Amino acid sequence: MENVVNTINAWVWSPALIYLALGAGLFFSILTRFVQVRLFREMIHLLFSSKESERGISSFQALAVSLSGRVGTGNIAGVAAAIGFGGPGAVFWMWVVAFLGASTAYVESALGQIYKEVDDGQFRGGPAFYIEKAMGQRWYGCLFAIVTIIATGLLLPGVQANSISSAAEVALGTGEIYQTALGDISFTKITSAIVVVTIFGFIIFGGVKRIAHVTQFVVPFMGLAYVITAVGIIAMNISQLPGVIALIFNDAFSPMAGIGGAVGWGVKRGVYSNEAGQGTGPHAAAASEVQHPAQQGLVQAFSVYVDTLFICSATAFIILITGAYNVHGGDGGFIIQNLPAATDPNSPAFTQLAVESVVPGIGKPFIAVALFFFAFTTVLAYYYIAETNVAYLRRFFRFPGEMLFLKIAMMASVFYGAIRTASLAWGLGDIGVGVMAWLNISAILILFFMGNAALKALKDYEAQRKAGVETYTFDPEALGIKNADFWSGSKT
Repeated sequence: MENVVNTINAWVWSPALIYLALGAGLFFSILTRFVQVRLFREMIHLLFSSKESERGISSFQALAVSLSGRVGTGNIAGVAAAIGFGGPGAVFWMWVVAFLGASTAYVESALGQIYKEVDDGQFRGGPAFYIEKAMGQRWYGCLFAIVTIIATGLLLPGVQANSISSAAEVALGTGEIYQTALGDISFTKITSAIVVVTIFGFIIFGGVKRIAHVTQFVVPFMGLAYVITAVGIIAMNISQLPGVIALIFNDAFSPMAGIGGAVGWGVKRGVYSNEAGQGTGPHAAAASEVQHPAQQGLVQAFSVYVDTLFICSATAFIILITGAYNVHGGDGGFIIQNLPAATDPNSPAFTQLAVESVVPGIGKPFIAVALFFFAFTTVLAYYYIAETNVAYLRRFFRFPGEMLFLKIAMMASVFYGAIRTASLAWGLGDIGVGVMAWLNISAILILFFMGNAALKALKDYEAQRKAGVETYTFDPEALGIKNADFWSGSKT
């Protein structure tokens, strides 16, 4: 199974996708005149400028839902894997894909807002919606929706659940081992799976508002606590910080594992973590109540910074400054080996051992708890994304109980992922991320040449901002944007 998954991954994550992700980010950065820099202060201002309504969530709640998808196991185990397989220089390329990807995140999220709809009393939107409405290709929209349901409903939740159970094993030990039809499974993993599935089921049966209310509290709390811990560890080893920064930059261009490995793993884990271009962010962006589509596009661009430049960087510095990592060579050996050979770079072990080396007895359980919150809220975001795409498809194909079936399937996926090996879980997740990125980045590039709606919205928003208006308006027809029915109509 793992050999098949690795073969598919090699095809999906070929150099072409790496160049597509970086190239699209650079392309949109130039076209928006580096909006991620010019309007940085405006992004922060917009976080608290909208309020929740009966149909939509606030900009901050949308940011929290989006961040719950972005800030997950990729920020702990994903960074470790990037370093373990691509060397310390992979961190630099994660920064690059975040900086450039912020403009991509603006474009896809603004499109999500422009082409959103009202469905059963709440806002819905995402790539499937804007592909159909702006490109006029329903088959493409349905293809994206189906791929996204499979990815976020079946493949990606297993990665998050597996990291929770793996971290619990490192912190608490395996306990008794049980022989089952699925192989040998530890008591700790079974217990973790049951706990996560139970809490997950309780929340998802409460709807998108419950998801938003949970994430708006949990995401800021967990992110801040994690960054503060990282800053404390860095402060305790401050004399080593210049050397770590030099190592990242030097290895980025003459890396230990070859420049292809550093770039490839940096971009792969960067896209997995911050989701820029992946097509998941626009779903949360479309759910928010805003005066102008560009506003939520800017908020989502800021979320990429929070994910990669803050939280991923915190993990990278924790690992590198304590030396708690190995770098795997292409021949199956090690270029650097600071930890036992059996330490899995696809698991949270690097990060747990790094913190444990500084605060013995506390590091392993602290990372296990942090990872639980990171990964669990990501699974919640995945459910909302999958639900939105089921809602899109049921306009054309309906069968009784489709949402109930989705809930049960995701709960089964979470349980199965929690008890499987980390390598298999990550491999399946990478396939889901890669296929979604191929479809979405291609779509937003095509849409640029078919009307350029996201950039027209940005230009319109900046013109109103310059004019000092108190209440922003958005008239798509005046801008030459077609099929933006929500904004063109009565908004009911």
